[in-house]
Amino acid sequence: MIALLQRVTQANVTIDNHQNIAQICQGLLVLIGVEKTDTAAIADRLLQRVLNYRVFSDADDKMNLSLLDIKGDLLLVPQFTLPADTRKGNRPSFTPAAPPEQGKQLFDHLLNQAKHHSIAVESGQFGANMQVSLTNDGPVTFWLQVN
Repeated sequence: MIALLQRVTQANVTIDNHQNIAQICQGLLVLIGVEKTDTAAIADRLLQRVLNYRVFSDADDKMNLSLLDIKGDLLLVPQFTLPADTRKGNRPSFTPAAPPEQGKQLFDHLLNQAKHHSIAVESGQFGANMQVSLTNDGPVTFWLQVN
């Protein structure tokens, strides 16, 4: 399972003629890619890494604080293209990606588990054509992968 974390000052997701379905302030926008071999246990490990990954600055301007430490917002967005195999050619192969049913099930599991924490959690819509807007703070972006 793959998470592309972006530290943001704000982010939002719109669908269908600019209908706003999710919006956060300071926190993390996390694009989630589900692979065929992923399980609920892998999703749980990835969520713990996302929530505890130290990407926010402390009083000494060092990245020592996590999303939970700052009580920031979390926006999870499913992204089918993240698991693409791009090692050769000029067209991505989506062979590593989970089928839609599995991807939705594991994304929903991740989202539901995230809501058990004391932070604001928003999400994109699985399978929708979404427009994601953000202000990347830094910019700070990290790729996390859990197998």
